[in-house]
Amino acid sequence: MTGNNETLSTGIRDSNDRNEAGAGLESVNAGEPAPGSAAEASVPATAPETAATQPPVNLFNLKVEKSCSRGLAGWLAGQGVSLAISSYQSGRVYLVGADKAGRVSFFERIFERAMGVVGNAQRIYLGGLYQLWRFENVLRANEVIHGQFDKCYVPRNAQTIGDLDIHELGIRKDGRVVFINTKYSCVAELSLTHSFKAIWKPDFISKLAPEDRCHLNGLAMVDGAPKYVTAVSRSDAVDGWRDRRMDGGVVIDIDTNEIVCEGLSMPHSPRWANGKLWLLNAGTGHLGWVDFKTKTFVPLVFLPGFARGLSIFGNTAAVGLSKPRNQRFEGLQLDAELARRDVDPWCGVQLVSLTSGDVEQWIRFDGDITELFDICFLPNVRNPMMVGLRTPEIRDLITFEAEFPGGSSAS
Repeated sequence: MTGNNETLSTGIRDSNDRNEAGAGLESVNAGEPAPGSAAEASVPATAPETAATQPPVNLFNLKVEKSCSRGLAGWLAGQGVSLAISSYQSGRVYLVGADKAGRVSFFERIFERAMGVVGNAQRIYLGGLYQLWRFENVLRANEVIHGQFDKCYVPRNAQTIGDLDIHELGIRKDGRVVFINTKYSCVAELSLTHSFKAIWKPDFISKLAPEDRCHLNGLAMVDGAPKYVTAVSRSDAVDGWRDRRMDGGVVIDIDTNEIVCEGLSMPHSPRWANGKLWLLNAGTGHLGWVDFKTKTFVPLVFLPGFARGLSIFGNTAAVGLSKPRNQRFEGLQLDAELARRDVDPWCGVQLVSLTSGDVEQWIRFDGDITELFDICFLPNVRNPMMVGLRTPEIRDLITFEAEFPGGSSAS
């Protein structure tokens, strides 16, 4: 590792080689669409990489146009934050920051069925098709890599858990990760030996079975512990939630097993912030909060898409939006709301003021990506990158701890 304000060397021969350093990067001038292909990007990009097994070929050939609001780069830089966005439909993870030229930077990696994502300046966890990934930032304060990235997240562990239909994740106060095991209708932890260790299930679920009975999907952490979950229904039969999408949704207090909010339509992404429990009532298209006295949902703002993925930084909420899948989501109030407002559904992210409900900034994806899953603010991160599995960096970027007895160090 190098000293302060220096560039980390990775042993890469030539950063202009498309198979090397630039890895999926695109920079976007404020208010303008991103280039349509890696060849047009401002920094050369590598060929995409896969997770442990080869995903379908179409994951490599997506045509996606990215656009953003004019003030997004300045907002990210001013707040000192970046975003991590997952899209299971496209197998993409996007790290979105601001580069030195004042442009929005999109850094893209491929991980099959990328689902829940949670993290901070040091560590990111990501749920995938059959693994739970842990990425560690290897840069120290004031270090950069490739002359521009202030965080470099390297995959250090991928625990194989099987296809649990893993949804949202949380990080406990002691650093352990917990996750929503949707297939088995429970909250779980990693096990040293087995696929998972169940730590809680709703009272109305009679047994652990791979049946996705209630579509348990969202997790809110409070003071470093799992506290609230969302479910699409209280069904206790295989795939029973699909018949309860209109108004069967609930929020459950894990500690008391009490249903603290009901009558929801496909609720997602509960988050505790500023003394309130916020969530997305996806079937109606609203962001709002829970009134614990009446056990009802209080809408704040309508958002044009299937709302899924929520992160809150200060008084701003980042909300992920997807285009509805007609065979699964037709008949929901969301369809009528979109028609009434004469608006087409989005795939993208909107940054919403929790005071006014106004959309302050936005990101939009057009083309082959139509659905997002999760989103996470990364505080104290300006312009992050992530090492992929099929680039030379996974071999050549080697860092180490050099602590020796008696205080001596490596030369």
